[in-house]
Amino acid sequence: SAYDQLATAQAQLLQAQKLEAIGELASGIAHEINTPIQFIGDNAQFLSDLAPDVARFHREALKLTKMAGDVPGLDEPVTAVLEAADAADISFTDEEIADALTQIREGVARVAEIVRAMKDFAHQGGDTKAPIDLNATIETTIAVARNEWKYHCEVAMDLDDGLPPVPALAGPLKQAILVIVINAAQAVQDAVGDSDRKGTIAISTSQRGDSAVLKITDSGLGIPQKIRDRIFDPFFTTKEVGRGSGQGLTICRSAIVDQHGGTLEFESEEGVGTTFIVSLPLHIEEETA
Repeated sequence: SAYDQLATAQAQLLQAQKLEAIGELASGIAHEINTPIQFIGDNAQFLSDLAPDVARFHREALKLTKMAGDVPGLDEPVTAVLEAADAADISFTDEEIADALTQIREGVARVAEIVRAMKDFAHQGGDTKAPIDLNATIETTIAVARNEWKYHCEVAMDLDDGLPPVPALAGPLKQAILVIVINAAQAVQDAVGDSDRKGTIAISTSQRGDSAVLKITDSGLGIPQKIRDRIFDPFFTTKEVGRGSGQGLTICRSAIVDQHGGTLEFESEEGVGTTFIVSLPLHIEEETA
């Protein structure tokens, strides 16, 4: 009905404004985190470069100290040095320092990767379609949504390296992919419950004719037969309060079908899981006046 269409349009506008605000906030936070991460990383690298030389100095100094033990009058300083080396457990400490600095550098690299993903994700693009790398967009979205899936899912990606750029509105497309990934993560979470098992989300891209095809498969509980024809309806949700507005898949379909001229379909088997299939045209249709 006209009322439903108006309600959907208003909800989508609100969602777009909210996403834009979150995008600006994420971009600002990413920018703020970047500087401290840079100097933590630089200092960790500096200390890592020094660590082998310092460890070597400790080894040579200990050798010399032990040799000096027989020199008359050096008893006290030699004992003091050996006791200090013993208290510091110097050879173990040198090894541990090297390992700790490696872990700091790995942690910094991970944070830098998340910051990069946040910045990429926050970049909404313009109001006209521009060629985007669909695989990179998926990798960014997965990184940004990591907190939604890392406790319950393993993510397997099979992305076609030869996929041509896809003409797209970056903001709406990223949002659509994010919604599908979060839905998949929540479906898996519902399936594994409190067990230690982990479910899977499998993501693949391929080219089919003149379209790029993205498949997102979860090992969740599947979509019950009786609600399958309603999942794209505005405000329809099976989730408890606070876990979704029921606008997610409506907005996905709007972004993929209305804004990109693509298709959004799904296959589902109860107790086994669900696959969402997104197809996007690789060329923009010439619009006739």
